[in-house]
Amino acid sequence: MQWHCLPFEQLTTHQLYDLLKARVDVFVVEQNCPYHELDEHDRHPDTQHLLAYDNDQLVAYLRLLPAGATYDNVSIGRVLTTSHARGKGLGHQLLTKALDAAQTQWPDQTIDIGAQDHLQAYYKEYGFTAISAMYLEDDIPHIDMRLEKTITR
Repeated sequence: MQWHCLPFEQLTTHQLYDLLKARVDVFVVEQNCPYHELDEHDRHPDTQHLLAYDNDQLVAYLRLLPAGATYDNVSIGRVLTTSHARGKGLGHQLLTKALDAAQTQWPDQTIDIGAQDHLQAYYKEYGFTAISAMYLEDDIPHIDMRLEKTITR
């Protein structure tokens, strides 16, 4: 497995194509959810794109966003594993890598996510707690969750 955590400017055209295709395949086609996939958050200078490749094929992706981009705190979004790569624990590797990358990029910062409601237990395994009631986003139940970071001295 090859992992890459890159800002927009360092993505190759092939990596950009791969991540956009995966996001459309998962969020628009599989989840039958037409929405504005492309937003300016991808190009924010502090956004990091975490990509996992297996045999030159993108199998997992997410983006890490700085505080103030989508939430008041640092956030993680567009979390996915491709359909052919699911069921192998890759999502856990992806989230672990994301939390490590967030700690490196923004040490000891609180992280917010807008999670699909059925994934609450998954995110709770990593210390996230619900901070909102369930709401519909693009007709899919979501909930906001937070991983509080406290500095111990």
